[in-house]
Amino acid sequence: MPKQVILGAHFPGVNNTTVWSDPRAGSQIEFASFAHLARTAERGRFDFFFLAEGLRLREQRGLIHDLDVVGRPDTLTVLAGLAAVTERLGLAGTLNATFHEPYELARQLATLDHLSGGRAAWNVVTSSGAFFGANFRRGGFLEHRLRYERAGEFIRTAKRLWDTDGGDFAVRGAQFDIAGRFGVPRSPQGHPVIFQAGDSEGGRELAAAEADAVFSRHHEIEDARAFYRDVKGRLRRYGRNPDDLKIIPGVSFVLGDSDADAREKAHHIRRQQVSPQTAILLLEQVWNRDLSGYDPDGPLPAVDPDVSDHTVVQGRAGQYPDRLATAREWRERAEQKNLSIRELVIETTGRQSFVGTPQSVAAELDRYVQTGACDGFILVPHLTPTGLDEFVDTVVPLLQERGVLRSEYRTTTLRGHLGVS
Repeated sequence: MPKQVILGAHFPGVNNTTVWSDPRAGSQIEFASFAHLARTAERGRFDFFFLAEGLRLREQRGLIHDLDVVGRPDTLTVLAGLAAVTERLGLAGTLNATFHEPYELARQLATLDHLSGGRAAWNVVTSSGAFFGANFRRGGFLEHRLRYERAGEFIRTAKRLWDTDGGDFAVRGAQFDIAGRFGVPRSPQGHPVIFQAGDSEGGRELAAAEADAVFSRHHEIEDARAFYRDVKGRLRRYGRNPDDLKIIPGVSFVLGDSDADAREKAHHIRRQQVSPQTAILLLEQVWNRDLSGYDPDGPLPAVDPDVSDHTVVQGRAGQYPDRLATAREWRERAEQKNLSIRELVIETTGRQSFVGTPQSVAAELDRYVQTGACDGFILVPHLTPTGLDEFVDTVVPLLQERGVLRSEYRTTTLRGHLGVS
C-alpha cells in the first residue's frame, strides 16, 4: 500500500513569494482571506492550515520593509476564528519559544485544541536577537547558544502542563521555575501537535527529541532525501521510531495546460515576485550594504559584501552565512549568463518547486513521498487567498485516484490525520 501524502496549506504573508500586485490578490489581514484558504484546503481534504507569524515588522536600512507594511495579525486569534468555520482541518500556528512563557502559551494552545475539537498545532521557532525582543518586557536578548536549550525546556514544560489535566504543577529547570495549577483540562489530542522549523544542528536535534513534524526548507529531491535520512536517523537515540516524526517541506507550484505553458506562467510569476525594488532589497541581504543607488537592470556591485557585525536587515532570518562565498558564486553565474541584478536574483531565489501540468505535478509529489524525500508538503501559493483553488480542483483528484490522498476524512484530530501518537 502506498504511503499517504500529507498536505498542509500555508497562508502566504506579503513577501517575495506572494504576488501582492496581481489584480486577483486580496487582503492579507481580513478574516475572509484566511477563511477562504482554510475552506479550500478542507475541501481538498488537506491535513492542516499553517500560519506563520512575525513579532515585528522587518526593517531594511532602518526603514520598514516594503513587503511588510500590511502588518502582522496575531496567530492564535486568527486560528481560533478558523476553528469556527472549519470542521476537520488542522490549525497550526508559528509561535516563538524565546519570548512567550510556558504557562501562557500552553493554556492558549490547549484552549485552541478544545475549541477546534483536537486540531491545534504549534510550530516552535526561536530567536536570539534583541530586535524582536525589544517589543517584550525582558528586552529579548538571549544568548544564541541558549535558544534551543530554552526551546527544548519550553516544549517539555508545556507537555508537563498539558498532562496535569487541570491539576497542580511544579517545574524547576535552567530556564523556568514555575508552580501553580493549570487552568485547562486535558485537551482532545492530549498534546497539540508540535512542529519544528529549525535547520541547524540544534534544530534537527530538537526535532528528533520533541517534535511530531518538521517544516523543512529542503525541496530539491536529493537534498530532501539527505535531510530526511539525517533527521529520521536521530530518532532512535530518543527511543522513537521513524514514523513518529513527519518531514514536510514548504513548496510552491505553478500549473499549466502543458509543461511549456506552466514554464511560461512560472517565468511571468517570478518577474512579478521579484520587482526591481525587491531585487535590490534581496541583493542587500547578501551584500549587507545600502545598494539603493544601483540599477536593478545593471551589473552586480564591484564592491565586496560587508562582513562586519553591522547588518542592514533586521527581522529576517539569515540565509547567507558566508556572504563572500555567495557573492563569488553569484558573480560567476552572472558573468557566465550575462545576467543583470534582477535577472540573477530571480534565478537564485526562485521558489517554484513543482511546475507542470496537474498530471506531472501529482506524479512528482507522489514520487517524493514514495521514494523517501519527505512525508508530504506544505503548499505555499503565490496568490492570496485564491492561490490554492486550482490545485484543489485539478491536482487533488489525481492524488486521490492514485490512492495517496484521502477522499473523505476518517479521523477528527490532527494527530489522527498525520498518524502520530
